[in-house]
Amino acid sequence: MEPILTKYVREPNSFTLDFYLQHEGYDALKLALTKKPDEIIEMVKASGLRGRGGAGFPTGMKWQFVDKKSSPRYIACNADESEPGTFKDHLLMERNPHLLIEGCAIGCYAIGAKVAYIYIRGEFFHVQQILEKAIDEAYARGFLGKNIQGSGFDCDVYIHRGAGAYEAGEETALLESLEGKRAQPRNKPPFPAVVGLYDKPTAVNNVETLCNVPLIVAKGPAWYSALGPEKNGGPKLYCISGHVKRPGVYEASMHITLRELIEGHAGGVRDGHTLKAVIPGGSSVPILLPDQLDTQASFDGIQKAGSLLGSAAIVVLDETTCMVWLAENLLHFYRHESCGKCTPCREGTDWLHQILRRIERGEGQMKDLDLLQSVADNIAGKTLCAFGDAAATPVLTTLKHFRHEYEAHVNEGRCTLPATWRARQPVGTTH
Repeated sequence: MEPILTKYVREPNSFTLDFYLQHEGYDALKLALTKKPDEIIEMVKASGLRGRGGAGFPTGMKWQFVDKKSSPRYIACNADESEPGTFKDHLLMERNPHLLIEGCAIGCYAIGAKVAYIYIRGEFFHVQQILEKAIDEAYARGFLGKNIQGSGFDCDVYIHRGAGAYEAGEETALLESLEGKRAQPRNKPPFPAVVGLYDKPTAVNNVETLCNVPLIVAKGPAWYSALGPEKNGGPKLYCISGHVKRPGVYEASMHITLRELIEGHAGGVRDGHTLKAVIPGGSSVPILLPDQLDTQASFDGIQKAGSLLGSAAIVVLDETTCMVWLAENLLHFYRHESCGKCTPCREGTDWLHQILRRIERGEGQMKDLDLLQSVADNIAGKTLCAFGDAAATPVLTTLKHFRHEYEAHVNEGRCTLPATWRARQPVGTTH
C-alpha cells in the first residue's frame, strides 16, 4: 500500500504549514465544517476506525458516547508514547504535526468541544517545540481560534507536557495529570466520556487515531474501510525494532502479515541469526513464535493468534535472546513505572523483579518458577488499570513458551545461551 500518513515525512519541510497546505492540508477541516457534527461521528463510525493507542476500541463509538447534554466538552490527545518499542506517534508529531492538529479540530467539532489538549510525553521536548510552532501557524492562518474559516466554530489547542510517567498513558491517569494531580488511574465507571477532564465529558484519543480522521472526512468512510480487512480498516503504522536489518516505522494495510513486515519491510533477522520470538504489540503483550509469522497483523488477526496488536510495536528477538533476561529487563521497567495506587501492582512488580534477578544471577531454585507464576497471577486482572496485566505478561508468556530456559538457569547456575553481548558484562552485574 502506498503510504498515506507518512507519505511526505522524508521531505525536508513536511512539518511546515505551507508544505501541508500544498498537499490538501486542512481541506478536510473545511469540509467537516460544512456538515453537522453528528454526520462526522457517523462517518468515523462507518469507516471502522479503531483506536491506535492499544485497545483498538471503535473511535466513532467513543465519540458517540460523549455526553452531549453537559458542557464544556474536551478532546484529550494521548501523545504520551511510552510503551517500550513504540515510536510511531513521535514520527507523526515531528514530521506531520498539522495532520494531528487538523484531526484535533475535527474531533472537537464532532463532539461539540471547543478545546483540545495534546498531552505529550515529558521526554519529547523537541517535539513539543515543533507542535507549538505548528499550532501558532494554524492560529495565524485561521485554522484554530475564533470563528474558524468563518464557520462560527471556535477551537483552541494546547500542549501539556508530562513529567515522564509511563502510567500517564492510561487515559484516566492522563486526565489526572492534566488536572495537576499525580498520574494515577481513576475508578471506572464513570468513564471519561461522561466524567472526564475537570469532571466534564471528554474523548481521549491517540495521536495516530486523530491523524486518521482527516483522511476519513476527505476521502469518505467507504474508501477508508476498504484499505484493510473487515473491522480493521485504514492505514496502520508499525514500529519494528530488535534484531532486524532495517528497524523503523512502516505504514501498511492491516491485510499484511507479520512475515511480510519483518522479512519484507524490515529486511529480516540480522545476518547469521535465526528468529526466536516476536512481541507483536509492545512489551505488554504475549509473545508469538516463529511458526506464527503468517498471522495477519490486524487487531483481530493478532488476537486470534493469542496476543494483541496493542501499539503495533513489533519487537523481533533472535536466538541469542535469553528469555529470563528479557523478563527481568522488562520487570525492572514496570517496577519503576508502577504508580503505586494498587497493592498487587505496587508490591507484586517488585517481587517479580527480585525473583527474576535471583534466577538470572544463577541463584534461583526450582520452586521460584511456581512462585513467579503465583505472583504474576495475583497481579493480572486485579488492578484498576491494565498496567497490572502488562507487568505480569512478560513473566507469564516467557514461562509458558520458554520454561526450559528458566529451568536451565536453575540447574546450571547460569545463563546457558552463548550471547556475545553477555560475555561483555562485568561479573556479578544484572543486565
